[in-house]
Amino acid sequence: MRLTPRDNRFFELLTQAATNLVTGAKLLSELVAAPPGERGPIAARMHEIENAGDDVTHEIMLTLNTSFITPFDRQDIGILAARLDDVLDEMDEAADLAVLYQIGDFPPGVEKLVELLCRAADLTAGAMPGLRKVTELAPFWREANSIEDEADGVYRRLLAYLFNNGADPLTVLKTKEVIDRLESAADSFEHVADVVQTIAVKES
Repeated sequence: MRLTPRDNRFFELLTQAATNLVTGAKLLSELVAAPPGERGPIAARMHEIENAGDDVTHEIMLTLNTSFITPFDRQDIGILAARLDDVLDEMDEAADLAVLYQIGDFPPGVEKLVELLCRAADLTAGAMPGLRKVTELAPFWREANSIEDEADGVYRRLLAYLFNNGADPLTVLKTKEVIDRLESAADSFEHVADVVQTIAVKES
């Protein structure tokens, strides 16, 4: 397969990968709002989305290996695909651990952290088609960095609540591991934005 700069294949695949993040973030929102006994099916749906994300990533890599010309640096395309996949992996792990660890009520603030992930997912999905004019995406990476900064603040307050409310240490440990994965997802969204910014710098 020969790809010219006018071919939309990479843009379409990267947009598809980001759209999976929107679905994953919505599932996380459902999961944290659901009673513990109803979270299993939601986590299972999340894992299906994660598998679909892996399929898209593999298709991007295959297309890279069979394309003579790419819209921009082929290594950057591969890194961007991997960073998008990282986000979904973190979301999937958070959902899975919430079920496996039989987490009860989430501490106040988890809903806010997931809300920020939903915002970041919508922002990222909206930005991927704009890779055709990547130098115009500065508002995207600035907003992504702002969301990640806000997520860091929510994460710190969540840790303070966990460590200060007198909960059972094992419960604290299990809950913290889930929250850590959510925070890592927020970090991974910022990493996606950083790659886009790097591409823009090279293209300018």
